[in-house]
Amino acid sequence: MKHELVVILSAGGPKGQEIARVVRELQVFCEVLSNEADLERIKAKNPKAIITTGILDGNRKDLLELNVPILRKRDDCECGAEYGISEFLFETCALKGDWVMENVAQELIRHIKEKVGNKKVLCALSGGVDSTVAAILVNKACGKNLSCIFVDHGLMRLDEGDEIERIFTEEFDINFIRANVQNRFLNKLRGIIDPEEKRKIVGEEFIRVFEEEGKKLGAVDFLVQGTIYPDVIESGKEGAALIKSHHNVGGLPDVIDFDEIIEPLRDLFKEEVRKVGLALGIRKELVFRQPFPGPGLAVRVIGEVTKEKLDILRQTDYIYRDEIAKAGLDTKIWQYFTVFTGVRSTGIKNGERNYGYTIALRAVESIDAMTASWSRIPYDTLEAISRRIVSEVAEVNRVVYDITAKPPGTIEWE
Repeated sequence: MKHELVVILSAGGPKGQEIARVVRELQVFCEVLSNEADLERIKAKNPKAIITTGILDGNRKDLLELNVPILRKRDDCECGAEYGISEFLFETCALKGDWVMENVAQELIRHIKEKVGNKKVLCALSGGVDSTVAAILVNKACGKNLSCIFVDHGLMRLDEGDEIERIFTEEFDINFIRANVQNRFLNKLRGIIDPEEKRKIVGEEFIRVFEEEGKKLGAVDFLVQGTIYPDVIESGKEGAALIKSHHNVGGLPDVIDFDEIIEPLRDLFKEEVRKVGLALGIRKELVFRQPFPGPGLAVRVIGEVTKEKLDILRQTDYIYRDEIAKAGLDTKIWQYFTVFTGVRSTGIKNGERNYGYTIALRAVESIDAMTASWSRIPYDTLEAISRRIVSEVAEVNRVVYDITAKPPGTIEWE
């Protein structure tokens, strides 16, 4: 896609992403690159302007060779539009602001159609916002040449697999295939404790399942994924610092049995994906579903993943979501979930000493997942959640609430 481009040079901290979000909200396309990016690489992108952050203040005199306006922002400065960015983009640089999601949606459809032609396409469908929007985009471009595979890996929330199947068979005219491979994933994850290894295992098994299902359909040329821009940045791509590998970016195996991977949302932040979804006519309830990690509950079980732990986690998560909905907070909190900590502590249940598990509650407010603050859930609601969990889930005797922002923490625990 051809849009006016602003390059943001960042040291890898949150400031670069914050500025990028502001620029995008002003309907100007931008990319975040490492502040050490080679000048020729920057020049090849033909930027209309440069914004630098932190340690670049006074350095990188080579940028002057680009002969474009440069705005230098310190890491301790406010980055809102009222602090100079808007004036820089539209007055200093005289940009038009052509990054409009309704137009982007149609551009993406045209681009996919030109790229794919009449070839067969396989879509990695998780049922989340990103993969749903990616699937509908490709469906509008390719029609019946697209097949969507939902991998039920046993790492979903309570009854979620059945709900995803219902939505995609009843609400969309899409070739939908459900692969039930719960035991396969659990066996692969047996004994694995390191979260990065979990993510890479889930990523590789996803691809292998798609390859196998694709072969059943005959020759499949393209694989579609719902990768979005924060996935790329956090996985250390584009020269940014690695925060964690996302299963659909850093977790991909080296050898993949497809001609090419299509990632139509790769340049979009989460809120932009939602706007594209609405522009495509996807109903609001699906577009605004709260985010769910690609590796599923595998990264919400601390330590080794087992069916017993997953079942406990599913029960606690259901109670949490049920009570949040009863309190009328389900559309107000950006993301909320429970974490199986693996920690045991002494408690009293049914009048007897008990040595049960500790469950953590996590709820955050965010715009694009790059930064987040913890949600101020009312005490009465927290108490109701805690009482239900410890009374209805026999293995749990303690509930704690995570009040850590991102950074220094991440939204997920792993």
